[in-house]
Amino acid sequence: MNDNASLTSHSPIASDGDGFLLHDEDRAAILEERDHYEQPQAACIEALKIVQRRHGWVPDGAIPAIAEVLGVGPASVEGVATFYSLIFRQPVGRHVILICDSSSCFLTGFDELREAITAELGIEFGQTTPDGRFTLLPVCCLGACDRGPAMMIGDDTFGPVPPDAVAELLKEYS
Repeated sequence: MNDNASLTSHSPIASDGDGFLLHDEDRAAILEERDHYEQPQAACIEALKIVQRRHGWVPDGAIPAIAEVLGVGPASVEGVATFYSLIFRQPVGRHVILICDSSSCFLTGFDELREAITAELGIEFGQTTPDGRFTLLPVCCLGACDRGPAMMIGDDTFGPVPPDAVAELLKEYS
């Protein structure tokens, strides 16, 4: 239940020329991650996560800034950012709800769970509630196949989630 707005108070030290500022703490954290690997490109996912933790998503301007710190080409960072489904490339709500649509969750109640959440929030997949509280996204697997239908809110995984438990569950994320 993080509030990403509180993370933006640190001083910026690098800009990619498009107005994106990489904060000094983020730069240091990215360099530290890079030093854990023989190949700097291996730190791309963690570098993207560092930026996402501060901003709530990864703006386009972050790609060349991350690439510069890692010492790799922007295309390498962009490739990872577009492949990895938990890197958000557009603004999302304070809480991202991921509903697993894998075969096992589909067979154990995915449709009913999705319907309950969309009815409760008044949004569909890919949308954010007008108050910016929730964004709803499908995900191909949460690794909770024995607990389907499963969903994740932030870092919290739930399952099985009966449709009648959705409203109460979402109240926890005010």
